[in-house]
Amino acid sequence: MTSKLDQLQAALESTLGDCLGTLHRERGEISITVPAARYLEAARRLHEHPALKFEQLIDLCGVDYAGYRNQPWDGARYAIVSHLLSVTHNWRVRLKVFAADDDMPVVASVTDVWSAANWFEREAFDLYGIIFEGHLDLRRILTDYGFIGHPMRKDFPVSGHVEMRYDAQTRRVIYQPVTIEPREITPRVVREDNYGGLQ
Repeated sequence: MTSKLDQLQAALESTLGDCLGTLHRERGEISITVPAARYLEAARRLHEHPALKFEQLIDLCGVDYAGYRNQPWDGARYAIVSHLLSVTHNWRVRLKVFAADDDMPVVASVTDVWSAANWFEREAFDLYGIIFEGHLDLRRILTDYGFIGHPMRKDFPVSGHVEMRYDAQTRRVIYQPVTIEPREITPRVVREDNYGGLQ
């Protein structure tokens, strides 16, 4: 396992060159970080170079690092984390890129490299507000079109003032004030006489 990781690390360092920001090995996995300005170039090298051949994008998600691990975070707030698989070489890598601007997080779209990134990037846009330059259909995918804000940001309010539901009478989606009544839930404990073979 270690020799395979050594091989992958050497291939990443030689192929990515100055596109590579940091490389971490931990728990038998390699995570790399690339600068936002070189993200698309790094993605193309990871996909096309014969020494790496990461044909598949397994996952892509947004991350809000504000208060990461309940500690103050010193650095860019929003990141995109992708998990890549090379079927040819049977190895994986975690690719991370931080958006340069916290107020308007923007990174390049990798849909031209891996078409599977399409809906993943739409989800990160919808939930975190990260904009993907070059994405041909960047619109909300999980929340309503009129939804305001990005619900996975750590500063998003926990409870809102309105909720959305389908109204059968008007035959459309409507907004109404939130109708959540606070209640106390008491767990019920059920014990059998011979539970676990004890008497």
